[in-house]
This record gives sequence, structure tokens and C-alpha cells, in this order.
Amino acid sequence: MRNMIRTVAVTVGMLMLATVVAVNTRAQCGASDGPMTSNTATALLLRAAPLKAATATASAQSSQSQQVAPVGAAIVGFWHVKFISKGTTGIPDDTVVHMGFSQWHSDGTEILNSSRPPATSNFCLGIWEKTGPFTYKLNHFALSSDLNGNMIGPANIREDVKLDVHGANYSGTFSIDQYDTSGNLLVHIIGEVKATRITVDTKVSDLL
Repeated sequence: MRNMIRTVAVTVGMLMLATVVAVNTRAQCGASDGPMTSNTATALLLRAAPLKAATATASAQSSQSQQVAPVGAAIVGFWHVKFISKGTTGIPDDTVVHMGFSQWHSDGTEILNSSRPPATSNFCLGIWEKTGPFTYKLNHFALSSDLNGNMIGPANIREDVKLDVHGANYSGTFSIDQYDTSGNLLVHIIGEVKATRITVDTKVSDLL
């Protein structure tokens, strides 16, 4: 919950900064935007022990399946993703500047539903390719608007990420560049991207 509050505060702060930029340049930052004693009694316990052990094993496997994707899983799937600033001028390190839900598709395309206000265009699209046994790169574009729906220009998100051996998480680096309609760079943000796979067992509390 503290992370969510912090994220909201940062988002609001960036929107305020973006508003100032919009007044002066008619532009805004494109990134304002969770496992699982009698003899009779003794005889019953001994009979129950194998069942209890089997139940415990099944429960542990079920809990693990909620946290880890199937063995050999690739990056294709549904992800909860966070973009964390590191090394960006004007933004403290470890600040969550952007977050959302991303889907990587088997045809090499990707879609992101971001935490940006809907009026600024919070759905954007990308294309990815595999660069190694567990590594991938993503090239992602969005059309950004200000809070009044006025076009700012294209935003470009690039990621170089590595999938863990279980297929349950990925992490790596990102850059976000916001341009105006003439191609002038307005904002450049860099940092670390982290994502957790969403499964049929994922709960809201796992994402907070």
C-alpha cells in the first residue's frame, strides 16, 4: 500500500511538472506515467500420516504453481510491470515512474495498459524479439496527449530484459523518450524495469 501511495504521489507530481512543460512547450512527459495418545489414536495417526503427507505435498506444489510459471515458459504471457528510475536527472533513484499491465504475444507484438491518466493515452503498443536463451528486447511506441487530450507527440519505450529460469519474473533496463510532433526530445528517463507474471491464481493483493 505504501508503494501504491508513493506511486500515486510520484505520478501526480510528474503530471504537475508536465503541466508546466505543456504551458511553455505544449508538451508533457510520456511517462507520467506476489505463495503458498492411546493405542487407538496412535493407529489412526499412523494411517493418516501418508494422506497428510500427500496433502501437504500437493498443497506445496499448488502454492508453488501460483508463483512460478511452467518449466520452459517463455516471455509470452501476462505481466505486472514497474519502471523504476535509476540515473535520471531530476528524479530520485528507486522512484516508480510508471507501472501497468503488459501482454507479450507469441507473434512478437506487445501491448501495455499503463498507469497514466486515460486522457493522455494509456494504451500503447510494442514489438519484441528474443536475443538469447533468456533475453529479449522490446521497442514500444505510444501517442501521448496532455490532460486536455491535445496531442504532444510520440513516446518511445525501449527495454532489454532477462527472464528468470522459472519464467515467473523478468528484469532489465529501460529508457523512455518523449518527443513533440516535430521530433524534438522533451523528456528522457532511464532505469530498471521489473515484472511479475500474472497467472489464473494471481490476486489483487499480490500486485500491491
